Amino acid sequence: MKKSTEAACKIARHIGQWLNEYAPSQQSSSTHTIKSYAHALSLYISFLEVEKKITPSDLRPECFCRAYIEEWLTWLVKNRGSSPETCNNRLAALRTFLKYLGRDVTLLFLVQDASQVLRRKTFRKKVSGMSKKAMQALLAEPDLSTRTGRRDLVLLIVMYNTAARIDEILSMKIQHLRLETEKPHVTVIGKGRKIRTLYLLRKAVSHLKKYLLEFHKEKPDPESYVFYSRNTGVTGKMSQPAVNKQLRKYAASAQSACEQVPLHLHAHQIRHAKASHWLEDGMNIVQISFLLGHSNIQTTMAYLDVTTEQEAKALATLEDEGNRDVSKKWKVDMTGLAAFCGLPAIKK
Repeated sequence: MKKSTEAACKIARHIGQWLNEYAPSQQSSSTHTIKSYAHALSLYISFLEVEKKITPSDLRPECFCRAYIEEWLTWLVKNRGSSPETCNNRLAALRTFLKYLGRDVTLLFLVQDASQVLRRKTFRKKVSGMSKKAMQALLAEPDLSTRTGRRDLVLLIVMYNTAARIDEILSMKIQHLRLETEKPHVTVIGKGRKIRTLYLLRKAVSHLKKYLLEFHKEKPDPESYVFYSRNTGVTGKMSQPAVNKQLRKYAASAQSACEQVPLHLHAHQIRHAKASHWLEDGMNIVQISFLLGHSNIQTTMAYLDVTTEQEAKALATLEDEGNRDVSKKWKVDMTGLAAFCGLPAIKK
């Protein structure tokens, strides 16, 4: 094996510094974002190694040229079945890294090169709605004679009551619940580490108290996840795939009672359904936007397919009102390009 060049070592060092030091402190405190950055870089390095036969001794700044990046995007589609949205996310992550490299004036040309790469054309996908009747049918499905059924019912009630993002709910810990106050509420940490308070209805509070007594006993640990994984216990939260698997199971059986229940149900549809029901009940679009955690009211309008008339009313109202964050250690093959760059290898 040929000895790594100085340029290759420099790039590998920059990758490590960006992922482990600069990005977490200067660009994003979200572990999900950092993982997304690392995955995008791993994919690019895998492309260089597999398709371009780049070895640690060959790695150099020119490996991040526009032509290679465009070929990489095509490779993502053909070899990994990536959607246009996913390709754009991977491209954005790579550009962010190259901007970091651009702090070195000798590598500034990479930023300009990457900026010339066109984003993939995307089409906005409409989220399938759920009627109130469909939601009632879904809530009737969990088997309350089983421990899993009782857990799932409480999870569904909290999801529908708050319309929070699924990760916000699964990231909730006991310390985030305030059930004994005059106005019971839960604190959730959303995108960009934004914190907001969501009030709970009496029914949700009642179910949560029973759930906590059964699943967390009388003196729960404040650091315990409210909805935890059976494999890890209270120190590990439930996974989103596990939640969606249960939702699809309940949706399949609920269809016999209500045909409006979507068969391929996922957690985001419940969030969308609650927001739509708030709108049907006459709630102000500004309030809905706040409850959903949207930073821009236009996002809420597009999200709910608000009509032109509703949009005019909403804008008029607006005018009037004036993780355990410890990343896992990577197990890598120390002979490959990914290992040289300190990145996890992508499975072929």
